Amino acid sequence: MRDRESTHPLVFFFLVLPYGISSGFVSITLPFILTRVGFSVALAASIVAIGVAANLWRFLWGPVADLTLTARRWYLLGLGTSAATLVILALLPLHQNAVPVLMTVVFISQVAGTLIVLPVGGLMAHTVAESAKGRAAGWYQAGNLGGNGIGGGVGVWLASHFSKEIAGGALAIAMLASAAAIYFASDARIVSTDTLGERMRILWRDILSMVRSAIPLFTIVLVCSPIGAGAMNNLWSAVAPDWKAPPDQVALVSGVLNGVLSAIGCVIGGWVADRVGRWWAYFGSGILIAMVAIIMAVAPRTPNVFTVGVLAYALTCGMAYAAFSAIVLLAIGRGAASTKYATLSSLGNLPIVYMTASDGWVHDRFGTAWMLHSEALIAIICIVLGLAVLRWINPPRRSDLVLP
Repeated sequence: MRDRESTHPLVFFFLVLPYGISSGFVSITLPFILTRVGFSVALAASIVAIGVAANLWRFLWGPVADLTLTARRWYLLGLGTSAATLVILALLPLHQNAVPVLMTVVFISQVAGTLIVLPVGGLMAHTVAESAKGRAAGWYQAGNLGGNGIGGGVGVWLASHFSKEIAGGALAIAMLASAAAIYFASDARIVSTDTLGERMRILWRDILSMVRSAIPLFTIVLVCSPIGAGAMNNLWSAVAPDWKAPPDQVALVSGVLNGVLSAIGCVIGGWVADRVGRWWAYFGSGILIAMVAIIMAVAPRTPNVFTVGVLAYALTCGMAYAAFSAIVLLAIGRGAASTKYATLSSLGNLPIVYMTASDGWVHDRFGTAWMLHSEALIAIICIVLGLAVLRWINPPRRSDLVLP
């Protein structure tokens, strides 16, 4: 086996790509197909919601990944199941009587998708050098967002120009092709003792040690905060008329280009986390995304401002997502890394949900400008509080304050 700290950060882009493809197909391509064969928007949304819900529960099967097979075997198992269920979704007849079956397959496909990312989180913790974990986190998020663009954008194009069967088959092949990347990652069994009882004791002890330590506990609180949540990405298309942006421009800017700029931001954010520091990257990207929101709130409402603003928001959002993964890796250490990474990443979905709802509520009552200002203000307040708490629990050493 290779040196445990030998996996190159770029490998994680390809490892996570299948997860993004699967998620993009379910959340973008599938509702596109369903609404065009007579399904209501509400019913299509319900089917998608069933799949998305799997991400909130990934922490439940995180211990299974830590206690049983090696990370590589879990990855291949999750990838194979995810690709197979994507093909099944493409082949299923789409009529109202098939809704229960469709929901079941969608849920299984997204559970399988979480089995792709669970061992990848463990591999990042165990097989990447500390000095490269920020870049690994950046490439991880770039693969997630890039795959989502492929599974969604390419899937829609293939389905509209050819058929849903060709779309599903082509995307499944792309997912399986990415499996080659796993052989460039060092394998690891997170808990290697022989008996299951001993493995469970080690797992439980490792989780308790995390919640009893200041920095990991602080990180758990931070990932539930709205810093860098990027909730406006869910609402740009809804508020685009305020900038008089035409539909084609909205589709291009908030869709394909948004995904590209987000992925680039992820790579930049990962690099900054390694070069400047994970906390600087996390709080700094949070400030940047808040500044973009404020500038958009006060800038003229024109289509060009919409384009520049949305893409700047996407770039800084990608940086924030990479920094998020970087501080999660800092908090979880090693040990039962799949369980801890799954738990914190599940919690990280909460601010996206409640900030999207908050932005919508403020918009309907006070307008677009106050929606953007409120999102920025809430994030800035949390950043100030977070920096104060971090300085209190982890004060800078004297050597850090003196220039060499």
